[in-house]
Amino acid sequence: MAALRSRLAFHGVIGIYALLCLIPLIWMVLSVFKPTGEILQHPLALPTAFDLGVFGDAWQAGSLGRYVINSIIVTFASTMFILVAGSMAAFALSRLRFAGDRIMLAFLAAGLLLPIQAYFIAQNQLFEAVGIKDTRWALIVPYAAMGLPIATFLMKSYMDSLPRELFEAARIDGASDLRIYRSLIVPIIRPAMVTVAIFSALSAWNEFLLALLYVQNDSLKTIPTGLLAFSDRYSTDYQLLFAALTIITIPMIAIYVAFNRQIVKGLTDGSVKG
Repeated sequence: MAALRSRLAFHGVIGIYALLCLIPLIWMVLSVFKPTGEILQHPLALPTAFDLGVFGDAWQAGSLGRYVINSIIVTFASTMFILVAGSMAAFALSRLRFAGDRIMLAFLAAGLLLPIQAYFIAQNQLFEAVGIKDTRWALIVPYAAMGLPIATFLMKSYMDSLPRELFEAARIDGASDLRIYRSLIVPIIRPAMVTVAIFSALSAWNEFLLALLYVQNDSLKTIPTGLLAFSDRYSTDYQLLFAALTIITIPMIAIYVAFNRQIVKGLTDGSVKG
């Protein structure tokens, strides 16, 4: 009985916390159906009408189609690079022994610890020197670089939990490193790769600072900076802004919910397997 009460209390606390996290999202969605003046005067009041046409108005007014395409390209390219490079690096660091492996791990750890402000000036000068500022590469490269350390450590942890006999059997059968990676590693670590893909995509999709500083061409802007179109120097159309935010937020939440089990599996399997 005590265990049941403890479990109910735990789930109650988690439920309340989840509700508190959902309140801003619910408020944003409800604010879509209220004029800007009403949002400012009565922010907590419920809307009196539900006109779905505001979503179309926001899509047209903010030219969201162009920004969505740019965000998809940048997010997909950076995420794919993280998955491929991170899984290969994790395989090498987990199952191969070579000179400099500890140094490589130290560099990856530094990537986890250093904030972007620590190397922003050097990165900016480098991008100017190679001529990729104001291009999509100016976002793809840093997004991939920022996501690579945590992706490598996560997939390495997953591989470390796999039985060594599995790899020894593949070696006895004559499989090369590339064959082991392609035919053995990739299928087995798929849950970890799904986890990395979701978190990397969310990070790239929502990143604002680098997108604001590196891309000035309006035709190449991503969604976070494109949303500035709803604001001018003196005013902001909050109704259209919230409609645009809803359009770009709900799909990412849906993707996270759809792959929730794979994400949890990827985060926990490496810690519970012996």
